Amino acid sequence: MYRLDITEIDGFDNLHMPQGLLLDLQKKAARLYGADESFYLVNGSTGGILSAVSTAVPENGHLLLSRNCHKSVYHAAYLRKLRLSYLYPKTCEGMDLLEAVTADEVEEALATLQDVDAVLIVSPTYEGRIADIGTIAKIVHDRGIPLIVDEAHGAHLGLSNRVHENSCRLGADLVIHSVHKTLPGLTQTALLHVCGERIDRALLKRFLRIYQTSSPSYLLMAGIDNALRYVEENGTKAYEDFTSGYHHMLQALSACRHLAFPVEDAQRQDIGKLVISVRNTDMTGQELYRLLLDKYRLQLEMAAESYCLAMFTIGDSREGFDRMQAALLEIDSTLHESTHTTEQKVTLMSQRTPAVLSLREAWDAQREEVPLEKSADRIAAEFVNLYPPGTPVLVPGERITVQMTEQIAGWLSQGLNVQGLSANNGRQMICVVRKES
Repeated sequence: MYRLDITEIDGFDNLHMPQGLLLDLQKKAARLYGADESFYLVNGSTGGILSAVSTAVPENGHLLLSRNCHKSVYHAAYLRKLRLSYLYPKTCEGMDLLEAVTADEVEEALATLQDVDAVLIVSPTYEGRIADIGTIAKIVHDRGIPLIVDEAHGAHLGLSNRVHENSCRLGADLVIHSVHKTLPGLTQTALLHVCGERIDRALLKRFLRIYQTSSPSYLLMAGIDNALRYVEENGTKAYEDFTSGYHHMLQALSACRHLAFPVEDAQRQDIGKLVISVRNTDMTGQELYRLLLDKYRLQLEMAAESYCLAMFTIGDSREGFDRMQAALLEIDSTLHESTHTTEQKVTLMSQRTPAVLSLREAWDAQREEVPLEKSADRIAAEFVNLYPPGTPVLVPGERITVQMTEQIAGWLSQGLNVQGLSANNGRQMICVVRKES
């Protein structure tokens, strides 16, 4: 790799002022995705989200966003001193995961908020739920404001007629893709696409220069080109094999009596994201995650309280599908019906928790650590995330409730990865705003 790790030498262009090779490659990416202009990103979708939000929303502006956005959106809001209003996705029927934001939810919110500068939603969600971007874009544009879509987990969308269309072609103004998530790209590789005339291109390029390194890795940029070239040259056969293997696995898994999977919905579920629900069993999501890893050597994407998430892409072989299928069928044969209640859970991200302080006020305030079990009614001074996917369940400025402390404690007891807490003599501590502050 050292032999390939060049810098801005003659003939290899400059990402921050592309005039040759890199300009041509970015134009190729724009054509592939149906965008007006595309930009290579070398520090993941994070840099694209920071740049998109900073461009679309003025300092001290107002952003309407889905509550299940990635933490980088909140970081952009902090840096730009934004006011935040939330869209609260509903819970998927029969599952304890969030749906994508709907067009009706966006329209209702915009009807009650008069000064929104931009709307930002996640589609596909981490679990693969897809929003009606075309309708949402029209609603947002009727207000004369731009739509940003965090499509980090949808870099494959629109590249084959066997998958959903991407948000560039459906009317979004700014779209962010993580090449490394669902295409064969190196970690940190991503794309930012611009469509239409609502975005100040010069301002966007300024923020890209701010949020991206001045020494972009040519290994990473070559990785983006390689991934897109692979899809162009091999995509037809790759997506045919991918969808065939995935659907064959789903068909076989329909025989499961205890494990459950979201009913495949051609309009709302992204292919490749396999949600495995243990809601009707006595097993937790974390237990299933560990079992698949330790016994079957299958690495899942994440575990939640009552489900796991497995990801499949065009990089997976038929063997991978077959091994997952065999493992889940064998596990299902050993399970029994749950002896506990299986009522629908209310996730923290679907609760409407008004902010007492703005994100910036709370994050910059004087703080102290208190035991998690004694933090109810205090104001959060730090993010609490379930990772992956890095979506905040508690945002600085929000008042902590008893239900929050109990649910977070429950996640910890199940071994889930909760970020934003610290340990002190065996007790879990949480950062809160000092009362005098």
